[in-house]
Amino acid sequence: MNTPQTHGPATSAMKGSRFTVDPARAQRIGFIVMALVLASAPLVVYPIFMMKLMCFALFACAFNLLIGFGGLLSFGHAMFLGSAGYVSAHAAKVWGFNPEFAILAGTFTAVGLAVVTGLLAIRRQGIYFAMITLALAQMIFFFCLQAPFTGGEDGIQAVPRGQLFGLIDLSGNAAMYTLVLAIFLGGFLLIQRVVHSPFGQVLKAIRENEARATSLGYDVDRYKLVAYVISGGLAGVAGATKALVFQLASLTDVHWTMSGEVVLMTLLGGMGTIFGPVVGAAVIITMQNYLAQFGAWVTIIQGFIFVLCVLAFRRGIIGEIAHKLRTSL
Repeated sequence: MNTPQTHGPATSAMKGSRFTVDPARAQRIGFIVMALVLASAPLVVYPIFMMKLMCFALFACAFNLLIGFGGLLSFGHAMFLGSAGYVSAHAAKVWGFNPEFAILAGTFTAVGLAVVTGLLAIRRQGIYFAMITLALAQMIFFFCLQAPFTGGEDGIQAVPRGQLFGLIDLSGNAAMYTLVLAIFLGGFLLIQRVVHSPFGQVLKAIRENEARATSLGYDVDRYKLVAYVISGGLAGVAGATKALVFQLASLTDVHWTMSGEVVLMTLLGGMGTIFGPVVGAAVIITMQNYLAQFGAWVTIIQGFIFVLCVLAFRRGIIGEIAHKLRTSL
């Protein structure tokens, strides 16, 4: 009588499938956990700090869409963050816009700026693309420095938060936090949807092999421009929201060092991952907040951590964790 095999192909496949991790399900669980943590964070952490963290996390996620999934390194992304902040602050303080319209004004400004600068920048690749974006960002910086409505080195101060839809007073941190949380989660979901859409798949193909994508009939420049505009627009949302949170728009957000910070956030958390930029932004903002007493040494500490990450965690924090999980299962 034949005895049944206990280690046949079917059994092995069944064992292997038992430990298979569904990426989509893992991302849904990760999003729910992240949303719950952010929603409950004000109970233990200062709300202003968390709102700053979410604004920069959205900024980093927008940048990651461009470099992590499109393969385009921009050294000038601060121009979208800063310009949207200035327009949003000016619209709220001088024009008397409600906060939702002030944020939209800043966002549309960033989108328009991304279209103009993108048409110029995507004509080149690699380091030339990066240098063009840096040069364009410096032009925007000097414009913000000299323009009469920006307040020069003083910036636009005492920006009113106003009333959302004319009904909800945002002067309190609780209402403002809810708005910032909704904006961040909405932006995050939009990026996630773009990444997993057919457009996102083509974008990844362009990142991996642009020549092959071109040979398959895709209009590579058009795809890169759309990705650049989406990224710039979401960075503008982050900047416009941040201006209302802190009731201030300043040159800091449009300076080239801000473009460097978002690169650091993305690489530290994990370039090309969904949650990596959020973790990277959390690490950098936490360091800046809790190590502020060290003054200029904060920059040195950030540099040391960045070097350590490049040497030991080349995939970033989330990228390295994901890689370990894949190899261990």
